[in-house]
Order: sequence, then C-alpha cells, then structure tokens
Amino acid sequence: MIRPARRIALLATAATTALVLTACGAASPATDPTDVDPEGEVVPREISWLLSRPADGGVITTMEKIADEYAEDHPGFALNLITTPDRPSYIQKYETLAAANKLPELFDTDATPFAQKLAEQGRMVDVDLLLDDLGMTDDYRPAALNYQRFDDGSLYMVPFEFQLEFFWYNKALFEDAGATVPATLDDFPQMCEDLRAAGVTPIALDGQDQWPLERYMAYYPFRMAGPEYVQDLKNGDASFSDPAGRAAAEWLYSLGQAGCFSEGFSATGYADAQAQFTSGAAAVYNIGTWELGNLATETLDAGVRDDVDYFTLPTIDDAATADNEYVTPSGIGMAVNAKTYDPLVRDFLAFALERYPELYASTGALSPTSSAATTIPDTATSLYGRAVEQADGVGEAIAMPWDTQLDPATNTRLQQELTLLVQGEITPDDFIETMDKALAENSDG
Repeated sequence: MIRPARRIALLATAATTALVLTACGAASPATDPTDVDPEGEVVPREISWLLSRPADGGVITTMEKIADEYAEDHPGFALNLITTPDRPSYIQKYETLAAANKLPELFDTDATPFAQKLAEQGRMVDVDLLLDDLGMTDDYRPAALNYQRFDDGSLYMVPFEFQLEFFWYNKALFEDAGATVPATLDDFPQMCEDLRAAGVTPIALDGQDQWPLERYMAYYPFRMAGPEYVQDLKNGDASFSDPAGRAAAEWLYSLGQAGCFSEGFSATGYADAQAQFTSGAAAVYNIGTWELGNLATETLDAGVRDDVDYFTLPTIDDAATADNEYVTPSGIGMAVNAKTYDPLVRDFLAFALERYPELYASTGALSPTSSAATTIPDTATSLYGRAVEQADGVGEAIAMPWDTQLDPATNTRLQQELTLLVQGEITPDDFIETMDKALAENSDG
C-alpha cells in the first residue's frame, strides 16, 4: 500500500519502470514451463525468493520447513529468502532488480501493469501452464487464482494464501443503539448515525496506512459496475466522473458526514484501530480472515467475545455483482523467473506446491487450494469455523483492492483526496475533478 510520504520512492519507481520498458525490448512469447525437461538432471544449488511477507508469517515459516525437507533428499539445495515486508520499499527493490535483469528465481508481485509488462516480455513463467504441467490446476480455488490474473485473464503468479474480508460488528452495541446491520451500502450512513447518537464510534479505521479507506472507495463501483470499472479506470477507458465513480465519491462523503469513522482516523494505526473494536469502543471493523486468530478465538477479550459477529459486503439495488462476491484476496503472488527456470526449480516447485497446502492449513489458515482442510484451533469461537466454511461459497467476481490496480502516482493522490473527502474538506465534485485530472496526467506519463 503506497503512502503519500513515499514521494521519493515513487519517483524512483517511475524511473525504474522507464528503465524496464527501454531495457527489455519488445514483447516475447509467453514462457512455457513444459519447455523444461521434467526428466532433466536436477542439480542442487541455492535458489532465491524475493518476498514481501512477514518474516514470521505462515507463508514463510511453512516454506522454510518445506525447503528443509527438500534439502534432506537434495544435498546442496537451499532456499534463500530475501524478505522486505514494507511494501513500498519492496516494490522499489523489485522494480530496480527487474530493470537490471537481476531478479532471482522466484519473486513476489501483484497483478500490476508493471508485472504484466514483464510477462509480455517473456520474463515470467506462465502459471496456468505450470500448474497444468504439475497436475495441480484443479486443486486451487478458482477465486484464489482469479485474484492473481491480469486483466486479459492470463496467470503468472502462484497464490500462497486465501482470505475473505468481512465487516466484523459488536451485536451488543448495535442492540443498545437500535442500529441494524446494513442491508445495502446506502444504509451505512443511518447505521453510523444511530451508533454515533448512542455515544459509540461506528467504524474503527486504520487511516494511517490509507489502504483500508481505499477499500471503501472500491465497494460502490464494484456493486454498481462490477470489477471492470477499476480495470477501465487504470486503462484510461473510464473516469471518476462516470456514474460508478461519482456514486462512490458521494457515498464516501456521506459516510464522513454521518460520522462513520473515529475522530482523528487519519492518524490511527492498524493496531489502534483493531484495539478500538476489540475493546468495545467501536462497533464495526472491516478486516480479513488473516485476523481470525484475534477476532474468533479466546484471544479476544471475554467482555466482547460473545457479542462479535460479521456480515459480508452489502449490495445495492440492481447490483452488477452477487451477494457472495466481495473482497476475497489471495495476497501477493509468487512469480517464477523464466530466465532461471530449470529442472531444479521445476522439481522444487512440484514438491513445494504439493506439500504446502496441508502444512499451511494446519496453522489455522485458509489454503489457496480446496484440497486441504483448515485446522480449527481448540480455542476458536463458532465464528472461526463459520468463516472457514464461507470460503467454499464465494463467487467468481472479486472486488479488487485498488491499491494493487492503479499506478502509484494516481493511487497516492487518490488516498490523499479520500481522506479530505471523508473529513468534509472537499466536496464530491472537487474530488472527482481532482482525480480525473490526476488520472489524465498520469496516463499521459
């Protein structure tokens, strides 16, 4: 997620993007993993994975275990994990290495225009073909793979997680305030006004990181026009002044006028926002199933534990998307460097991707495959199992996080303007005019 304070990093990113476009030449055919002989000699060596994930997170710890297992039968093999959890810093490193043609065997990337350019240049292995080659395609959840796809439907990243984003809410606070769960997005302002009148902060929001507020910007267009709107927006085929963009701006403004978010939300961090909800100070918290351990186990404060429930993204009248379609991310994906793809990399991936789902699901996490059942912790509340079961019923359309879709400059300006819009410092018309100008300027660049 890009922050405004990262101006220098963004300028560097723009420079490296230009380097890639000029240094890599014309597009090449998609790299076919079957070009590597599956019976070819596997010569163990150290391979590297450039990552943007928590060093102590489930993905890394699981893959470290798998790499150790593989090394037992392949002396001389090692998996070197090059970790940069801070996303803006990671993007700068990744794009700089790409410009210099120095990407390692494996590297993390979202399905961004930058990554698509690399794929078009034949620098990434086609993951549709890779999974077919390994006989694993049918194991993966379609939604997990679809999240990784480019706008043209091509797939060049392997997912290692699967999440569902919910609106967690405190039933007791709702009841005391006479508030009801919103049936539609248009019911949000009234919900907030009812909760605010009862002296309760309606929605806890991590405004400091900015991506949580940007999630709200994505909701109305997704329901009104489907996932195609943000695709058209970034390709210059749509504008913020279009009906979906205007509806989103007006809805965000109405949330601000209804006092939906905590006062001073722009300075509230991730941990503080979560604490507002888990302490009972805020009634609603929009976050994903990566927080199940904190929201659906005995870790949660006993004073609010029995009052917590969740609802999924509400719809609107004449919605373009189904009720079971909302934000279902599979996280940042792993790309395979076509230049270094050889029998060893293929053999390790075959072993790792086969072993990974069971080990990862045993940690209590949702696997990107449907072939491994999530282990529900002994300390779990009933919500934990309910959330896990819900993963099997999600639809195909995904409300893509806009921070992974828009170019960095447009995204940074959007995050700045959203804060001003919600705070009432600008009007929806002001917001639309500014963002359409920014979109045009950055598209011209």
